[in-house]
Amino acid sequence: MTNREEIERRRTFAIISHPDAGKTTLTEKLLLYGGAINQAGSVKGKQSAKHAVSDWMDIEKQRGISVTSSVLQFNYAGKCVNILDTPGHQDFSEDTYRTLMAADSAVMVIDAAKGVEAQTIKLFKVCTLRHIPIFTFINKMDREARDPFELMENIEEILGIKTYPMNWPIGCGKEFKGVFDRNTRKVLAFSSDGRANGVKKVEETEAELGDAALDQLLTPYLHQQLVDEIELLDGAAEEFDLDRVLRGELSPVFFGSALTNFGVEPFLENFLRLTPTPLARVDSLTGEAVDPCRDEFSAFIFKIQANMNKAHRDRIAFMRICSGKFERGMEAYHVQEGKNIKLATGTQLMAQDRAIVDEAYAGDIIGLFDPGIFSIGDTLCTGKKKVEFAGIPTFSPEHFARIEQKDTMKRKQFVKGMEQIAQEGAIQIFREVGGGMEEVVVGVVGVLQLEVLEYRLNTEYNVEIRMQQLPFEQLRWIQNDPDTYVLRDLDLTSDTKAVEDMKGNRLLLFTSDWAIRWAETHNETLKLSEFGNI
Repeated sequence: MTNREEIERRRTFAIISHPDAGKTTLTEKLLLYGGAINQAGSVKGKQSAKHAVSDWMDIEKQRGISVTSSVLQFNYAGKCVNILDTPGHQDFSEDTYRTLMAADSAVMVIDAAKGVEAQTIKLFKVCTLRHIPIFTFINKMDREARDPFELMENIEEILGIKTYPMNWPIGCGKEFKGVFDRNTRKVLAFSSDGRANGVKKVEETEAELGDAALDQLLTPYLHQQLVDEIELLDGAAEEFDLDRVLRGELSPVFFGSALTNFGVEPFLENFLRLTPTPLARVDSLTGEAVDPCRDEFSAFIFKIQANMNKAHRDRIAFMRICSGKFERGMEAYHVQEGKNIKLATGTQLMAQDRAIVDEAYAGDIIGLFDPGIFSIGDTLCTGKKKVEFAGIPTFSPEHFARIEQKDTMKRKQFVKGMEQIAQEGAIQIFREVGGGMEEVVVGVVGVLQLEVLEYRLNTEYNVEIRMQQLPFEQLRWIQNDPDTYVLRDLDLTSDTKAVEDMKGNRLLLFTSDWAIRWAETHNETLKLSEFGNI
C-alpha cells in the first residue's frame, strides 16, 4: 500500500458522553466487532473481577468511571480505526478537551432515558469550536426510554445541531425488538444469544417494512407503529447532507443498546463509511493547512501519562501524527527544543497494554517513551520547511489546595510525583514567586482530581500527603512583561495571592469575581488572561 492509501484508510475519533451513558461499554463492543478483544468486560465496581479494557487505572476499576483518556486501535472492513475514549466525568473535562484536539470526529453517546445531560453540553461545545463531525449513538434502548421523536427534539433544542436518524428503534425496554435501517429500508431484528448482557455477537434477521412476517417478528402493534413513524420521518425529517455532517452542522443519529449489542455493528459500518479521513491541521507559523498525505512527517503531543506500566515507572507521550509516516528510529525536529531528536521506539496502545510499532501514518495515535523532554502541545516534524501546530490552551482551575508530604524523608519522591502528574496536565502546580517546592498550591478543574492526586502519590510514588483546601475560586495569568512589572507594587485585596507556575509564569489567585474587578480597576496597566498555554 502507498502512504496515501494507508492514510486514507485511517479513521480517528473520540467518544464523549455524560457519566454512565454507556460510553465505555460501547467502546468495548466496537473492539469486540473489530476483533481486538474476544469478550467484553463490564465495569461493575470493586466486586467484579472484570473491568473495561479502556479503564486501566485501579481507581477507575473501583469507581466504574474513566479518569484518563485511553487510546485503542483495531482494524475493521479494511479501515484502521483509532478510538480515543475520554473521561465522562466533568472533573476531568480538561483531559477530554486535549484529547478532542487529536480527533477528526466525535461519537456522542446519549442515555435514551435521560436525553442530553450537562456534561454532554460542555463536551459538545468543544467539538463545535473545532467544527468536527459529530455522530450520535442513543444508547440503552433495552431499558425504558423517552420517545425517539422527543429525543431528536431534545438534541436539536439544547445542542443547536440538526439531526438525521440513520435508523429508528422498534419499541424500547423489554419490547425493544431492533431497528429499522432508513438507508436499506430493512428491519434489523435482533435475537438474544441467551448470555448475560449479550457479550457475544447476536444474529440479525432482515425483513422489509410491510412484510407480513414482521407481524410475527415484532407483534402487529409494533409493526404498525413502525410503519406510521417511518412515514412521518420520511415526510418531516431533515434531508441527509454529508457536507453538512462534515461541517458539524448535522448529526447522524443511531439507536441501539451497547450492553446487548443491539445496533452496534450497523452503527460501526455506517460511521466508518461517513466519518472523514484524517483532517488537515493548521501550521500556526504560516496559517496554511498541512496536507496529511504529504511526504514530510509532522505530529503534536496532546497527552502525557506517567506510570502506565508499574513495573517500569515510565512516561508515555501520546502523539497524534498529522502528516506523513512515522518509522521506528527516525529523526525528527523538536520545534520547542529547537533540535533534532531520535524517535527510538513508538508504541501502539490498548489501554495499558502496548506493542512496539515499526511504522504509523497520519491519523494514528502512538505513544513515545518520554525521558522528560516532551510537554503537551509540542510539535515534531521533518523536512526543510518546519511546521508548528498551535499550543493547547490550559483551563483556569476552579479548586485549590495546599499540599505537603507527611514524611519529610520522602521529599524527593514527593517533588518527582507532583512534577510528573503536573506535566500530564492532570493538575496545575503553583508556588510563591521565586520560591521552591516547600509550599505547593495545586489547582484543579474538579475536586475529584484532588482525590486522584492523593491516590496516585500514594500508590505510584509511596508518598502520603496532607491537603488543605484553600478559599480561592479563580486564577488569572499576568500578561505584563515580568522584567518591567513589579508584583509587590500591585494594589490587591488582602485575600488575593500572587504565585507562579512551573514555567515561571506569574499568576494571581482570587477568592471572588469582586476581587478580580478590584485588581483590574485599581491597577490600570495590569493585563490579565483566563487562559495560559501548557
